[in-house]
Amino acid sequence: MAALIKRRKITMRSDTVIERVMRTDFLRLLPTTPIREAVAMLGRLQTAAAPVIDDTGMLVGILTEKDCLRVMLNASYYRQWDGIVSSYMTVDVRTLPVDLDYVSAAEEFLARSHRVYPVVRDGAVVGLLHRSDLFIAILDLA
Repeated sequence: MAALIKRRKITMRSDTVIERVMRTDFLRLLPTTPIREAVAMLGRLQTAAAPVIDDTGMLVGILTEKDCLRVMLNASYYRQWDGIVSSYMTVDVRTLPVDLDYVSAAEEFLARSHRVYPVVRDGAVVGLLHRSDLFIAILDLA
């Protein structure tokens, strides 16, 4: 027999904005970074994604583990690691505003298969929100 789960409504407080749980120490890549170097950095840092920032500091893409898997498979087939980040990154990047509340952020994660979102303030990337960090933050409220 399935256990009955009692649901409690989570009351969001004014301090439940993603700025409190986003990561501010994160890898940033340039579009011209060699892809093999970028893949190695993501692996070494054990991070799911890194924003790609141009010379002016603007977000131009994101390189995800999924993007890297395509590169890695290609390299295994053809025995070569050619190219730069801009050739493999995702360019249609969804971002979250720094003052977004936990519930709205959770809804965004539920609507898409993303594991990480860049967090922006005035158009500049100021952090990364990982789904796992939001999960823990909401769990701590319960």
